[in-house]
Amino acid sequence: MHVVPSLDPDSPRVRFGAELRRLREAAELSQAAVASRLGCTQTQVSRLEKATRTPSRSDAERLDRLFGTSAGVSFARIYQRIVAQPGSPMWFRNWVEEIEPTLLVLRSWDPLLIPGLLQTEAYARHIFSMEPRVSSDEAKQRVEARMRRQRILDRDRPPLISVLFDEGVLHRRVGGPEVMREQLDRLLEVAAHPSVFIQVVDPECLPGLAGAFMIAELPNGQPDVISSDAPAQAQITADLDIVTSIWERYEAIRLWAYPERVSLQMIEKARSAWT
Repeated sequence: MHVVPSLDPDSPRVRFGAELRRLREAAELSQAAVASRLGCTQTQVSRLEKATRTPSRSDAERLDRLFGTSAGVSFARIYQRIVAQPGSPMWFRNWVEEIEPTLLVLRSWDPLLIPGLLQTEAYARHIFSMEPRVSSDEAKQRVEARMRRQRILDRDRPPLISVLFDEGVLHRRVGGPEVMREQLDRLLEVAAHPSVFIQVVDPECLPGLAGAFMIAELPNGQPDVISSDAPAQAQITADLDIVTSIWERYEAIRLWAYPERVSLQMIEKARSAWT
């Protein structure tokens, strides 16, 4: 049985769901009736109420039209609080708030950096502080958001996480030797977790040069979702053709991966070289 982690009761997404349920029941409307007005499915309305789905601007506007604002509730204002939360770029919030809390398996590939879920605070801070035109406050918020994401590893029943990254990542200086030693120690520590698998990929793997991505396997027969990372074209989608293409690329990359035992030896060797 898959256990969904508890959600922050003070979050605007939880409030959105609670107000939707309260007003729907007060109006004696079924979830199916609300779904027909929102142009979605009953399951999607249920997920809105449980705060496992992030509402869209359209959802908020249609709910305000359906229930009015006489009860002192403005779904549009709650929605603005959801999207105003700091730390993650707008395109990525649906992944962090809707995909990661429920996923069963996460597979990832990164040709350039340690994946975000396994980064130390110092490693992440250096990456974000080097972003063009980023303020110190923005960098801090992004680091904090990245650290919050890592809580999925602390669940009673965490998802299976399979990580692939290029061997060059072990030797790419991020923040200096001390930061790198701490980061590689973190990899060795997290690799001991029974649900985490780390493999280093041979740098001659050309299929991996297209960029980083993640593949999320979700419960209840839902389609896989991918997040692909690129400065100009980052996206999250369940489009079958795109997901199939990413899966094919993942399998092509995995053919170049060293066994986990060898990969951990490579991490240990790289760690000792950062002096």
